Amino acid sequence: MPELFEDQAPAVAALSVAGSLGAEEKRPVLPPEFNWRDYTVMLLHVAAEIEHSLMVQYLFAAYSMGGPQVPEARRDDVRRWQEVVLGIAKEEMGHLVTVQNLLTALGAPVNLDREDYPWGSDFYPFPFTLRPFSATSLAAYVVAESPETWSGPKADEIKRVAFESTGQYVNRVGALYSRVDAILKDEEFLPDESFHAGTLPYQASWDEWGRGYTRGERGQDSGNVPDVKSPELLVFGVFSRDSARRALHEIGEQGEAPDADLEDETSHFNRFLGIYEELTAWPEGDQALVSRPVAQNPVTEHRLDESEVAALGVAEVTTSPITDPVTALWGHLFNLRYRMLLTDISHAFRLAGPVDNGGVLTGRGALVHRAFAEMYNLRALAGRLVDLPLERDAPDGPRAGPPFEMPYSLELPHHDHDRWLLQRDLVQASRLLTDQLLSTDPSCGGDPYLVALRESDQRALEQVEHILSRKGCTR
Repeated sequence: MPELFEDQAPAVAALSVAGSLGAEEKRPVLPPEFNWRDYTVMLLHVAAEIEHSLMVQYLFAAYSMGGPQVPEARRDDVRRWQEVVLGIAKEEMGHLVTVQNLLTALGAPVNLDREDYPWGSDFYPFPFTLRPFSATSLAAYVVAESPETWSGPKADEIKRVAFESTGQYVNRVGALYSRVDAILKDEEFLPDESFHAGTLPYQASWDEWGRGYTRGERGQDSGNVPDVKSPELLVFGVFSRDSARRALHEIGEQGEAPDADLEDETSHFNRFLGIYEELTAWPEGDQALVSRPVAQNPVTEHRLDESEVAALGVAEVTTSPITDPVTALWGHLFNLRYRMLLTDISHAFRLAGPVDNGGVLTGRGALVHRAFAEMYNLRALAGRLVDLPLERDAPDGPRAGPPFEMPYSLELPHHDHDRWLLQRDLVQASRLLTDQLLSTDPSCGGDPYLVALRESDQRALEQVEHILSRKGCTR
């Protein structure tokens, strides 16, 4: 059995993609069935899925925060914490896009997939679970983002809480990036010609994706909550070994700040730790009121051959099916817009060039704009879902929350023409769902959000039809 590191015992697993997570990253040894480039690509695929998963879980926790049950004297603190967690989720989006740039520079496919139920790899920090914000869920986030050197009684206590919360020891995200960097820095593993500078026009750039955020310093007030600094979105182009290593270093620095003083509040670790210490100083009764009574792991249920919502015959222990019919429609609309966001990002990586051409939006530019629009749609829809009932017969029971269900596929068609057909399919599906909501729930009639969404979808549909009719956009 091949060893995974030169000075370690042979691997015991038949195919361990993660290898040993030792205290120090040593000279890696190639696992079976890989060469070095393929192994690096596989690790970056895992990194992309972790960044995506953390972003979704942080968003769910942030959306759950607040509500009328929060004591009035505590509301400013909860609002401030919510803004901080949302900011961290936005920065995870930058990490996700930068990892796509790394994959593109290596000539590998982008990966916008994500771990779901069930999960599985030694590198994932903890099982994927959509949980309302609490001290126990927060403990897992602290440990996942912690630097390797973090130790002492406080660290032991939070790690214990994280273990009890997740049912396992929580892995550090930084361990994965250490493994990747150990490969990138060695020319024996990846020669310089592995990095393709010619892919830069296809990669995401800060100029496209960093709008509205600070660059190089996280020093500006966010404008939403006093004393909360705006996120710093990191998006790095990759064209060489050094640029690849710099991208990973900056991502690691923003996540865990391994060499920084623990008082440095700019890292995700220190921001989560600060909130944890503030929250756990509250009386337990007040801690329980920090988030709405949102269900854990909400999921929609449906049959592909019937239009009605399915019954609850296959309810999983770990999920909370949405059985209220109106809430279920909102949940499906959330899932669809989530799919549209992922499709927009993936499609943008297939197109090269600027976002506009002499003031005229290009196809790539339209996709980037729509991706930002979908981020706002997800927040608006999540705001509805955290207030809507989960169960048909329990209107005063738990709230639903955003389901964040993964689409059946993230694969894009081979031809550009067919990718735009997919875009048209998704917009038309949104119109069908919006119409169903308007006809099912009388209270939706004249809903400003639904009216605006229908108008936006109509403009998107006209835009897609225009692109499909252009000369050159044929199969």
